[in-house]
Amino acid sequence: MANMSLKKNEMPAQDPHVRNCNFQEVALGYTEAMALDEATRCLNCKHSPCIAGCPVEINIPAFVMKTAQGEFEEAYQIIAKDSSLPAVCGRVCPQESQCELVCVRGIKGEPVGIGRLERYVADRHIDNVKEKPVKPEPNGHKVAVIGSGPAGLTCAGDLAKRGYDVTIFEALHTPGGVLVYGIPEFRLPKAIVKKEIDGLKELGVTIRTNMVIGRSVSVDELLTEHGFEAIFIGSGAGLPMFMHIPGENLKGVYSANEYLTRVNLMKAYRSDTATPIKKSNRVAVVGGGNVAMDAARCAKRLGAEEVYIVYRRSEEELPARAEEVEHAKEEGIIFKLLNNPVRILGDEQLCVTGMECLEMKLGEPDDSGRRRPIPVEGSEWTLPVDTVIMAIGTSPNPLIKSTTQGLETQKWGGIIAEEPSGKTSREHIYAGGDAVTGAATVILAMGAGKCAARAIDEELNPKQ
Repeated sequence: MANMSLKKNEMPAQDPHVRNCNFQEVALGYTEAMALDEATRCLNCKHSPCIAGCPVEINIPAFVMKTAQGEFEEAYQIIAKDSSLPAVCGRVCPQESQCELVCVRGIKGEPVGIGRLERYVADRHIDNVKEKPVKPEPNGHKVAVIGSGPAGLTCAGDLAKRGYDVTIFEALHTPGGVLVYGIPEFRLPKAIVKKEIDGLKELGVTIRTNMVIGRSVSVDELLTEHGFEAIFIGSGAGLPMFMHIPGENLKGVYSANEYLTRVNLMKAYRSDTATPIKKSNRVAVVGGGNVAMDAARCAKRLGAEEVYIVYRRSEEELPARAEEVEHAKEEGIIFKLLNNPVRILGDEQLCVTGMECLEMKLGEPDDSGRRRPIPVEGSEWTLPVDTVIMAIGTSPNPLIKSTTQGLETQKWGGIIAEEPSGKTSREHIYAGGDAVTGAATVILAMGAGKCAARAIDEELNPKQ
């Protein structure tokens, strides 16, 4: 019998005043009873709008039904047919703007907690199933994947399941891309990422780290000298953007990329770390996306007394997930909305002492559909801080573009690729994820990797 409660089961979480002092996972996950109860809220709609709302087209009604029946491993296997990273997606995918957005239960009440159920069955699988996946029979074809972020891991996993000999080339010393360097431990435990990657290795995927494509070896050399028949470029968008305002070169100004990499990948929050990070008292994070929330919440956990989010639009226009904004507020992050930095101030030692801002008001919508921020004349004020973190976006690193002949890119650096196949201007080369779109979500990158794997398979192993 369907559970007709208008509200989804709440996600258990650490107390805000406890968690803002540690890096342990904030959300604690459903209990079995919660998962069973939440799954029975699904109406199993005939037209299944949630499937169309999922970038990797998981059969959501089927996995939710199996969950409601207590057949948790069967539920996991349904998800795994279409997703290479179920435990990751259950934590960081913006379900509220995708599958849950179109859930029929959301018309009169809250949608089914699809993401929370995905996390539950994925975690249960990891904790209880020790059998290794069956490695498919080789099909004789060899594919290279550049980048081990969500797009690359998904493409590699889908191709491995089809019998391809897949090698991932990762520039850093640890695979996982943005999943390990960008998303904090308290949102996505790195042990979860490692287990998901280990599953791909068991399928036969080879991962080579410390391989900077364009320096260690070029894309062209992978095709001509190393025997790869096709290449998928999923190298992400790791080049930080700055505002180009006075003072950005002062000591204590970070890009969010550097700050989060030091914290997440280099474990700067630990006393025994070899990669330290500045101890701050007052921190300003410029930006309003998920990366800004991550940086602010990390700064709070690193001991800063006051941490500010400085964003030029209002809360309604914040691009971050509502859940991340709510968690940030609960943890004591202070929001300075409708404000825009114009100058970073420093002392004689060239250390940050403050940030000069202008108050803003909202005008007519711009090309993004959001109301354009307009400076309020004579509204200058100074926020006293000793650290500034710029979280205003990223773009693809130009290295692959500059070392690959004939690879067409956008003016801002994104690789031009057909939709949905990911085909580029170069034969046998495909691309997807942030390397094509600029910084976006994990699940959209996974969707691009999935589509590219399908297109590569159609090229190299066409069905007779």
